[in-house]
Amino acid sequence: MRTKLLLVALTAAAALSGCVVAPAGRPYYGGPVYSEPVMVAPPPPRVEYVGPPPVVGQVWIGGFWNWTGQRHDWVPGHWENPRPGYTWTPHRWERAGDGWRHAGGHWEEDRGRGERRDWR
Repeated sequence: MRTKLLLVALTAAAALSGCVVAPAGRPYYGGPVYSEPVMVAPPPPRVEYVGPPPVVGQVWIGGFWNWTGQRHDWVPGHWENPRPGYTWTPHRWERAGDGWRHAGGHWEEDRGRGERRDWR
């Protein structure tokens, strides 16, 4: 009886060892985008090591530096399902006078350009 119980426990542990719990809902894009210029330049982008997608066909949305109001925080990249007829335009920081402005990443409609961008 003890051996059978141990075998059941080990089988359950092995089955659950591959289980990954992830939050549901939309991916985190880093919160609000400040409309006012930020006087602190963003650090260089981090190197992200991207493995294969968890689901075939998903696209990688690269990470970016987001301004929290007091400092830049890194928002890691993530895999996302593609949107037919759209391409991903990545987050970027642009010089604005003496400061910097954050242009948030977004899905942009393909307007018959026929081009496909795979942002990594």
